[in-house]
Amino acid sequence: MNRSSRTGNDHQLLIQALTPSPRTPLLSLARRIADAGCNLADARVSTIGVDTSLTLLATGSWDAVAKLESALAKFAREEDIQLMHYRTDGRSQASRLLPYLVEVISADRPGILVRIIDFFDRHGIAVEQLHSMRYQAMQTGAAMFQAQITVGIPADTHIAALRDDFLEFCDGLNLDAIMDPVKF
Repeated sequence: MNRSSRTGNDHQLLIQALTPSPRTPLLSLARRIADAGCNLADARVSTIGVDTSLTLLATGSWDAVAKLESALAKFAREEDIQLMHYRTDGRSQASRLLPYLVEVISADRPGILVRIIDFFDRHGIAVEQLHSMRYQAMQTGAAMFQAQITVGIPADTHIAALRDDFLEFCDGLNLDAIMDPVKF
């Protein structure tokens, strides 16, 4: 999208904050977004270890986004939090990527996630969202690995062949996996 072709409320500001878990600034940031005259278009909140990561996307007119930028700078200084923000463009609505959910579970060992990401990268497939974690199996105490990955598969990709390649790849690494279309 050409930045000079923007009109109306399509200016966007991506905001990321990192804080200790008990100090999550979600409500304070959401209020500042609304007070500036912007909308909170998308929000992701994750607790990782003992910290919280917030990624927010605010949209609004040029002047509302400028007002929000000033408010965020002041907020970061006053609250002494790690805060980053920058203007970004909207995603193309004409995207020809098909959303698929990949779930992988296995015994934990170093490098599993790197190999999975590398598989998709070699096939020209974008990782849109990723959530992975280690945990102890309740029944046996074994160290386990789990990942949920949303990928964007180009519409001209032969899905059955890709799924077969992926499942063969997982079998070779002794990973239990599925790859299904996102249904919402």
